[in-house]
This record gives sequence, structure tokens and C-alpha cells, in this order.
Amino acid sequence: MSLLSLSEAELRARTSMKWRTYPEDVLPLFVAEMDVLPPRPVVDAVTAAMEIGDTGYPHGTAYAEAYADMAERRWGWRPAPGQMRRAGDVMNAILGLLLGNTSPGDRIVINPPVYPPFWQVIQGYGRRISQVPLTAAGRLDLEGLAAEFAGENKPAAYLLCSPHNPTGTVHTPEELSEVAALCTAYDVVLIVDEIHAVLIDPGTTFTPILSLPRAQNAVVAFSAGKGWNLAAFKGGLYIAGRDAPAVNHLPPLANQSTGQMATLAHTAALAHGQEWVDQVMVEVSANKDLLGRLLAQRLPQVRWQREPGTYLAWLDCSALGLENPARHFLDHAKVALNDGATFGAVYGQFVRINLAANPDLIDRAITRMADSL
Repeated sequence: MSLLSLSEAELRARTSMKWRTYPEDVLPLFVAEMDVLPPRPVVDAVTAAMEIGDTGYPHGTAYAEAYADMAERRWGWRPAPGQMRRAGDVMNAILGLLLGNTSPGDRIVINPPVYPPFWQVIQGYGRRISQVPLTAAGRLDLEGLAAEFAGENKPAAYLLCSPHNPTGTVHTPEELSEVAALCTAYDVVLIVDEIHAVLIDPGTTFTPILSLPRAQNAVVAFSAGKGWNLAAFKGGLYIAGRDAPAVNHLPPLANQSTGQMATLAHTAALAHGQEWVDQVMVEVSANKDLLGRLLAQRLPQVRWQREPGTYLAWLDCSALGLENPARHFLDHAKVALNDGATFGAVYGQFVRINLAANPDLIDRAITRMADSL
């Protein structure tokens, strides 16, 4: 049975953000929640804990060990136990690293268009943003990064999204090695969000930055919450390179925000949910094929560059002549998408669509969008 086969009626029984933000006549394809049931081992682990009252504080290193086992099987690389420590979700981990390693007024580099909380965590805590946008081809601008690092107002840190959200770009080993070398050369703290690491199209290889010899200055923030749709269970890991002192400079309580249920759920997902997430990405890849066909048939003016990472698609609606495409599709098509302007002010003509959904919902959404024009 397909994992992305839940009906709209089944999904509307949920009380999460995706299914309760908008009225029932709106198809929600915005926030990054997947329309799936969790892997059975996750359900069993959480249920068993509840039944015996195992609801205290987390203990031990099972989560880190499960991550290391996965990394070895999936990527041929195994972090040492001393490289990993408990964190909260990815954004709380990033916040801890920024607070512990930068000061108010410092510049932090990001690559727009990029995940909206990157903007929020930098600006909300008194740091300043330096923008080095992705190239027109959707790749990291290595020359632009070098120029920014060497500039008069040298940044204190670089916040990299890998794979990239919202475009789905999967950075190459060469790109990642060069990024790390630049950060070393200019003494810039390298923080990498790898929450989408397992969400890769079949046949594509993701490279964990810490598997690269030249990138041992990086600190990675990871969580199983995205890959296994476990956002309700807040938890994650700091994974530090051998030459990454940044992880030793964290504010008080930075390691205390993973709860017991998150530890159990995420560990079960990592240990027993590998085939499950791979099947999800087989179905997401099919949905990407579907999206390409639907856009060609019904919205040929919309441009989309298919990329192998994440279950998200970044659509350029500039040719439609709409003042605000996301608002138009919400008001006139009853389809909720992410507004591109939240990923960078100049991207207001873009929308982000979530493809971890029943293909029928995607078909209906694109039909509604085309009809609204």
C-alpha cells in the first residue's frame, strides 16, 4: 500500500498546523508536514512507553548511536560518540550555536532563497544578515561566499542548509569541501542544517558534510523529525567535526531540550524506519514527475527546476502577472502554498509546494490553480 494514500477525509481528522490553519475548502500544501502514518516501530515505541509510564527525563545515548548506525549504513561514514550530543529541534540547536559563538551585531551569512526561520533566528536575536544568494542555476555561489568572507565586515558565522530548502538542491562534495575551506581560511563558524538529509530522490547521493576530510570545522544540527514526520516530538543532535570548537561554546541548558518521547520516537525511526523513508521518497519522486506533467499541461507559464532533495518544490510564477501568487492561489483557487517572500524579500513571485501528499490532492490543487487564472 502506498504511504501517501491517505484520503482528505482521514487527513482532516488531524489537528496539526497543516490541516487546521485554513478552512476546510482550502487544500493545504504549504507547511512541511507529510501526509503519512508514522512507521509502526515508532508507534510501538511511544505506545509501550506510555503504557508503563516511561514519561520521565531522557537518559543515555541511544539516539546518537542510532544516528551513527544509520550514517554508516546509508553514507559509509560513522561519527564517533564524542562528536554527538543531545540538542533540541534543529532551529533550537542553531540558536544555541549562534548564541554561544557570535555576539549581537555580528553578521551571519545565508543563501537566499532559504528557510524562513533562518532569517528569524538571526534577526530575532540581534545578529545581522549577510546574503549570498544561490546562483541562477540554484547552486552555492562559492565566489560570492569568498568575497563576503573577505570583505570589510567579515561575518562571524555561515548558516548552510543541506539539502537546500526550498529549492531541493543537493550540494556536491566539492561544493561542501570548498565551503568548509573558506570558513577555515576566514575563521567563520560553519553551522549546517541537515534535517532533510534522508529526504533524497532514489539514485541521488547525499553527502554529510562531516564525512569530508576538509570539513571537520563544521557543526551539524540534525533531527529525525523531518524525515519521519515527527515534528510533534521535539528532539535532535549536535554533531561536531573534529576541529569544531563551536560546539563547546553553548549557552546553559542547550543540551536539555530533547524530551523523553522524542528520544524514543526518533531512535525508533532511525533504527527501524530506513525502508519506510526510502519508500516515502520513491512516492515523492513520482509526485515530482506528476507535478512536472501537470505544470506542462495546465500551468505552462510556471517555471520549476526539479531538484533531488526534500519533498518540496519551488515554483517561479513570474510569468503569470500576479501581484502576489501565493495570495491569489489562496483566495481564488483555495490552495494554500508558502509565499516565496518569506524565503527572501525578492522572491515574492515564487511559491513553495509540499509534494509529500496524496497524488490526487496535488492533481486537484494544480487544476484549481490553473482554473483560477
